[in-house]
Amino acid sequence: MLADSSDIPPHSGAFRSDLHLPACSRFELLDFIADQLPNWRDRADRRPEAAETILTSQLCAHLNSAARHADGWDILQFRIEEPDEQERGRKIDLAVAPCGVTIWIDGRGYSDFDALVPIECKRLPTPKGKDRDEREYVFSRYSTTGGMQRFKAGHHGSAHRLGAMIAYVQDETAADWDRRIAGWIGDLVKSGSAGWSVADLLEVVSDDRSLRLTILRSAHERSVGGDKLELRHLWLEMNSA
Repeated sequence: MLADSSDIPPHSGAFRSDLHLPACSRFELLDFIADQLPNWRDRADRRPEAAETILTSQLCAHLNSAARHADGWDILQFRIEEPDEQERGRKIDLAVAPCGVTIWIDGRGYSDFDALVPIECKRLPTPKGKDRDEREYVFSRYSTTGGMQRFKAGHHGSAHRLGAMIAYVQDETAADWDRRIAGWIGDLVKSGSAGWSVADLLEVVSDDRSLRLTILRSAHERSVGGDKLELRHLWLEMNSA
């Protein structure tokens, strides 16, 4: 757990001392979120919803409660629709920030006002509608609203080398979507779309059929800035087993 990485003195009613964590702590954070996704989906008191914004709001509330009651995770807070640090006109669907402590990772300090990891949330399949591209998890031909597209272009999370995407899988299985998304990326490569290559393909990290939770990773070259980006993809099947 994040807080286990350093000694923290007891405190009451005050901000804690600075906390220095290794870079791998961000992956521990994403593991915590992944572990909580099935718990959130299966809560008996969660109202069934389909809209992305409502689902993300529900998830944010659950994660805040879970962090408060989990040893070592109460140093975190989860917020929705946060302005991007560099592109202020754009908003991050879900941001994770310190809560009452300054966290130092790789020489950078993060306070309550700074996102540790930017997270984009998408529905699979993309809802139908005017100017909606079915490939929106990856790319949109109508705008820069594609999930992976935003990260690669630096519109989301350009100040970070690690980001995440949560998929609310509402039809078919994660395996079906893995094949379909690989096909979309392959088509972008074949058509010569700028900035896309086979290196952008997703790789399965784990696939838990009992929890219907699949974790994937992808690595990308950004079109600006030069920094490489890693994305963790957390896919939760919301439809009935």
